[in-house]
Amino acid sequence: MSRTALSGAYLAGMERGGVPWDAVRKAAHAAADLGPTSYGGRCLTRPAFLGAAEVAVLERDLGHLHDALTALPDRLHGGDLGAFARAAGMTGPQVTAVLRGSGGAPTRLTRADLYHDGTAFRLMELNIGSTVGGLDNAVLNTAVLTEASLAAFVGAHGLAYVDTMAELARMLLAEFATEDGHRPVFAAVDWPESFATLEPQLRDSAAVLGALGVEILPCHLGQLDLSGGRVRLDGRVIDVVYRVFMIEDLLDPAAPELVDPLLRAVERGQVAMFAPMDAELYGSKAALAMLSDEANRHRLDPAERDSLDRLLPWTRMVRAGTVQAGGEQVELLDYAAAERTELVLKPTMMHGGLGVVLGWQATPADWDAALRDALDGPYVLQRRIRAVPEPFPAAAGPEQQLINWGVFTVGRGYGGAIVRGSTDLGGGVLNSAGGATLGCCFAEIPTAPEEAP
Repeated sequence: MSRTALSGAYLAGMERGGVPWDAVRKAAHAAADLGPTSYGGRCLTRPAFLGAAEVAVLERDLGHLHDALTALPDRLHGGDLGAFARAAGMTGPQVTAVLRGSGGAPTRLTRADLYHDGTAFRLMELNIGSTVGGLDNAVLNTAVLTEASLAAFVGAHGLAYVDTMAELARMLLAEFATEDGHRPVFAAVDWPESFATLEPQLRDSAAVLGALGVEILPCHLGQLDLSGGRVRLDGRVIDVVYRVFMIEDLLDPAAPELVDPLLRAVERGQVAMFAPMDAELYGSKAALAMLSDEANRHRLDPAERDSLDRLLPWTRMVRAGTVQAGGEQVELLDYAAAERTELVLKPTMMHGGLGVVLGWQATPADWDAALRDALDGPYVLQRRIRAVPEPFPAAAGPEQQLINWGVFTVGRGYGGAIVRGSTDLGGGVLNSAGGATLGCCFAEIPTAPEEAP
């Protein structure tokens, strides 16, 4: 069954059974404290659903996307990672950090943020590595299954969920365990300013990972002791820095003093890092623009082209000159002005909707000013994805919500999903800060680490 067929069957079953519209939400709050989690104390009134065919297509397409992204330095820049970083709009300190903190094979821990336009899942952005959010999504799957009618529906339709945090734990232990079987000690290292806000959630996640066999100690960069040949936190030797701080944090004037000693320790082999700094480079919107550009299409293999044609909306760096759009060569700025209501202006490296300008919500004058400010800077233009709303239980009957799908991969496989819903159907920035509500997902998957009853 498809996601829409599963949703329709679930809603019809609720109506037949006289299930209260808020039964799932009430059961979730009774079963779990959602406050310290990604959910911020709120959740949607039903899960999202994915059919087996949809999961298979997502696995294939996201795998090909990862392959194409991580091949860009070789395919476009002769293997020069620094040239790739500069082409993506990184500043000097960011390029230096990427070169000094790059790893081997780029991590396959990703979260793709997608909309479904009624035909296919379309990608807004790809988050790669240790900074991806929403890894604790399975806490809601477990909680909502305490509601009897949902549990019966999930069981009857052979649905399941992947515990993304458990998959992360398996990956970390496999990647960093030593030959003698020693389990490494991790430090979840954030930026000092954001640690004050994120510390409670980091400690909650550390407790979950601890139960899964991963010892991880939350802290910020300024708390690490980088003297004496090893990295320590409160006297404990740290084997692996689990990087929570982001590439945009390196724009802070204090960044070199904080980051350089750690990168030197990584270079000397005194501590490992997950994920290295280059992870966010591969996940930048500039990298998506490179893949979207028809001029680079011949560098993709047929399977990659098929997947990217399905996934990627038209995306270009904001540069003066001609680009291909709609099958013809056009001046980028002229095209952007004419297509304002169908375009989004985005910074290449920022997260959480920061700096995004939605053309359909901007006046022509404001849009023109934003384009002029972004010209030749680290910005992309992307074609608007017109998502098809989905029905969710509500007090007055099913209500339509726009859904942003956060689909995880761990390795090459489907690694679970978290969704954001909003009753604002105008296509604004859909994130928790903007009032979106989070929910979980059940899918038709052959096997999963956690199976629903």
